[in-house]
Amino acid sequence: MATIKLTQGIIASLECPAGKRSIEYCDTDVRGLYLEVRKAGGGLGTWYFRYKGKSNKTAHERIGSASDITLFEARQKAKQLKAEVSLGADPRFDERERLAVITYDDFFNNHYLPYVKPRKRSWDRDEELYRLRIKDVFGHRRLNQMMRQQIQTFHAAVLAEGLAPATANHHLKLVKHSLNLAVEWGMLDKNPATRIPMFAEDNKVERYMNDAELQRLLYVLKTSRSRSVCLIAMFLLSTGARLNEVLLATWSQVDIEKRIWLIPASNSKSKRMRPVPLNESAMSVIEQLNTKGVYDHLFINLKRKKPYVNIHKVWDRIRKDAGLPNLRIHDLRHQFASLLINSGSSLFIVQQLLGHSDPSVTQRYSHLSIKSLEQATSNASVVVSASNIVALAA
Repeated sequence: MATIKLTQGIIASLECPAGKRSIEYCDTDVRGLYLEVRKAGGGLGTWYFRYKGKSNKTAHERIGSASDITLFEARQKAKQLKAEVSLGADPRFDERERLAVITYDDFFNNHYLPYVKPRKRSWDRDEELYRLRIKDVFGHRRLNQMMRQQIQTFHAAVLAEGLAPATANHHLKLVKHSLNLAVEWGMLDKNPATRIPMFAEDNKVERYMNDAELQRLLYVLKTSRSRSVCLIAMFLLSTGARLNEVLLATWSQVDIEKRIWLIPASNSKSKRMRPVPLNESAMSVIEQLNTKGVYDHLFINLKRKKPYVNIHKVWDRIRKDAGLPNLRIHDLRHQFASLLINSGSSLFIVQQLLGHSDPSVTQRYSHLSIKSLEQATSNASVVVSASNIVALAA
């Protein structure tokens, strides 16, 4: 170690003495600043700032290479570090602490997923959202490196891909929920995704088929070679159940004699047990199944010998064959409600059969109910008008 008055002019001439691997040239103007010159370095040396850290041990903070940073710049940086240390900061300790924080990928796979798997039925959807888009953007980042602006940019980018606002919001909700758990578990000080606004979404969009469209779909469902998925679609159209409820349906839940399917609370979105009457078309589907006594579930992917997880790829082919490329699986549930109301059923009956815990949800079908009432009054009007004609003729 040598203490000298450093000048920009003499820095280039400083060398490592013979017999040593390195030497420190300490600046007389700024205490703690020194230039380390190594024998094997082959350069001008490296600037460092020496200080006492939080553990009262000597620490060394690298400022940069003398080939890139001038003496003046090194002194300014050393003065800044000195001021920060005097206020309680510890650059080296803070850096070690930052590196000790796990990455989001580590957190998601080894902490978040093990926690939600026994608590959330749709945990596999979380895994899919993370694997397809979130991992590439945030997986390599440490939890304390995830910034609000970055998350907002990602949220907007998902929408820019052409996905629906609701889908973009699902990604944000997952990030927000997972980081809330990280905060709760003491792995993160605060959640950077808090208060990021969701995109406005219209989740009350329904697609109703007219008679011709319904007949086209039914024809494909009855003739397509994808029999298992076609039977699932027919069962959805016959019961108004949700796809997840049907895919999880087991033979132990079905009473064929009483023609009742009892959906357990664990499979129901409302978290309530719900009996579903099995009409003729639903019973026809059950009679065509060859899984009873062989498998626990009604609907089995015979190629994999396991229950279906999703049917979207096959469904996409079916709806295109029917000339209905925009018909969603969930629209079959709306179609069931439409058929009920058009046959004269009340909104209360629709609420019970669809398993809506809140009557306000069923109100989305009120316009169908009004149309049904309008048709009924029109029928009455025809009768009344005909009566008037008969009376006048008399």
